[in-house]
This record gives sequence, C-alpha cells and structure tokens, in this order.
Amino acid sequence: MPDREVRTIRDLIYYQYAKIIAKSALGPDAKKSSYGFIKTTFRQLKSDEKRWSEILREDRQLVEAEKRCVYCGTTEDLSWEHIVPRSLHINDRCPDCDRIQGIHNQIWACKRCNSRKGTKGLYHFYREMHPDAKIQDIIPPLLEKKYLKTIYCCHQCNGTLDREIENITVLDLDISGGGGM
Repeated sequence: MPDREVRTIRDLIYYQYAKIIAKSALGPDAKKSSYGFIKTTFRQLKSDEKRWSEILREDRQLVEAEKRCVYCGTTEDLSWEHIVPRSLHINDRCPDCDRIQGIHNQIWACKRCNSRKGTKGLYHFYREMHPDAKIQDIIPPLLEKKYLKTIYCCHQCNGTLDREIENITVLDLDISGGGGM
C-alpha cells in the first residue's frame, strides 16, 4: 500500500519513481530508513520541481549492462522483449506508437520468460513469478524505470493518469495487452 497522498495513477508512478531514486541515492534500505526523502522526492516530482531523466538514460544503461534476462538472469536464448506489451491497443495510435513499438520499451529477456510474460503488465507478471514477495521491492531498478516512463505515456494517451483509485496498488499501473484497462 503506498502513501496516503497517492490517489491517482500519476501519483503512484511518481511515488514508485521516488522510491527508486531513494534506493539509488541511499541504498537498498532507503524505503525503511528514508521515508522523508521518498516523500519529498515524490512531492517534487508531482509539482514539477524535479523531473525524471529522459528514457535515453535507461537505454544507455541497458546497452552498458551485461546481456542477460532481466527477469531470471540467464544469458541463454535471449531476445528483445517489450516491457509494455506491443499488442497494447488502448486507441488507434498504439500500433504506430514509438513508445510501445520502439527501443525505449525493450529489454533483454530469455525466450522462456518472454513467453511466460506474454501480454501481462510488469507488476502482474512479477506477482505471478513471486507470489509471496513485495513485487515493487524486487523489480530491477532499470526495468522499473523504463516501465514507469513508458506506462506513464500510455496512461497519458489513455486519459487515465489522473484517475483516482481507492486502495491503489502497483497492479493498477498495468494496462493489459488485449485492449483496455
């Protein structure tokens, strides 16, 4: 359950991103020890006082990283995988959307994980793979940052960024690949 100030999809995306920034700056225990930092960063993102980096930064990190499956770590049988399913069809622009179809939405995955993920959203896939874990705490930061930036654009295009959701969770960020929310 995120912070009580998190009420919309936009809020949740910024909150998740603030947690990633905190972990990067302060270490893996930042969520527990630096709540104030996370809260301040979240508020700065929300008010446009702070902006996230362009997705090219994560693309460069992906190129520099060791070539391995982002989901299971294997180096065998790899191919490019779309984090947000490229079959996503929330409107007529999706099949031609560079955010969905292009490199910004791709990471390395083994064929087994790619197939298992199918059209699931990132958080639903991790919930399936790790049913007893706090999924938002085990997703590799590079993967989650690329996902958050891409899914932000999808929700913006869909008009759902500012939709309020009671008891919002990270699972609410996923948009199914089959069409719709």
